Amino acid sequence: MISTSSSYQAFLTLKRLWGILPLCFSITGAADSGTQRQEVQYITLFQMRFIVPLHLFPHKFSLKSGVHNATLLRLMIGVITASLLGGCTGVQSTFSTFGVEAEATRKLIVVMVVAGVLITVGVGWLAVHAVRAPPGQLDHARGTQVILWLGAIGPTVLLTVLLAASLPMMKTLPVGADDLEIAVDGKQFWWRVRYLPPDGQATETANEIRIPVGRTVSFTLASSDVLHSFWIPGLAGKVDMIPGRRNKLVVHATKAGTYRGVCAEFCGLSHARMAFDVIAMQPADFDQWLANVAGHAAAVSGPGRQLFEDYGCNGCHAVRGHFTISSIGPDLTHFGSRLSLAASALPMTVSTIKSFIRNPAIAKPGALMPAFESMPTEDADAIATYLMELK
Repeated sequence: MISTSSSYQAFLTLKRLWGILPLCFSITGAADSGTQRQEVQYITLFQMRFIVPLHLFPHKFSLKSGVHNATLLRLMIGVITASLLGGCTGVQSTFSTFGVEAEATRKLIVVMVVAGVLITVGVGWLAVHAVRAPPGQLDHARGTQVILWLGAIGPTVLLTVLLAASLPMMKTLPVGADDLEIAVDGKQFWWRVRYLPPDGQATETANEIRIPVGRTVSFTLASSDVLHSFWIPGLAGKVDMIPGRRNKLVVHATKAGTYRGVCAEFCGLSHARMAFDVIAMQPADFDQWLANVAGHAAAVSGPGRQLFEDYGCNGCHAVRGHFTISSIGPDLTHFGSRLSLAASALPMTVSTIKSFIRNPAIAKPGALMPAFESMPTEDADAIATYLMELK
């Protein structure tokens, strides 16, 4: 699955590749005005007509249609390459790894791709050799040897090597008694996250996961409504979240940074907007953060707190230290310190919070949170400001 940021990077790459097009159009205009003469060629690609100066593509030959297929091939290769490379970097990519398991998977992908390329080249060479071989060069005996070595023994050895290289990856990382456990419950369309340290109290947050670098972390994954799938591409493989069942995922982060996780199983209208921020922190910074987030919300002045209660928001959302605990919706105790809003669907600003309060279905169709479209603007602004101050 390619993230929004990765797709944007692909767009930027394509934009750079298509940077030649303004030059093409300017040359055409000059040719029309008679001030410059340059051989050009019309190319239709994806129902768009481009004018390409042929001197930029010296190696060419024409088809009956008059389109230079070497030029078209270069354009197509550029488009395909940019599209593929756009998903190889960024905060949500299996090639931008920050975990032990994801790095092992990346290496295995490289090995498999190289092996696949070698096999393809070998088969192609054999096909060309067989077609171009002089009559009588390949008799029955030599043909039998080719089939035996390249059709039976060779593939068996190669597949055995690839299998041996992949089997160790099936082994789960060991978990110690002192390792941190994080319980994640998938909801439509958000994430309940509970930190269960071996020597401390359970702490609940939502839609954001923080892990320490260099320590083993065990995720306990479950769902209370429909099928979900928990996936942090740069950290580890995806694991299904099944109602009535708890699955385990053990990870070990190796690099600090901010990344992105997603739900990889279609779960409803806002499936594509059910993501979460992943922050890998240095161990000392993580311990300090966990101690802070386990405490009560900061004292907040202003009308927002009372309006939060008046509109019944505390009936679904917990704010420890301010209101009685409720477990229906996401915990908002330290809401203002999170990086994004609505399971990474919106940026964290007063404006987006206010809009989400009044009509959450605009950003997340199918969300169970009720709308407050008749709420006065000043009330929504006060509540949004109150939430931003919960740090």
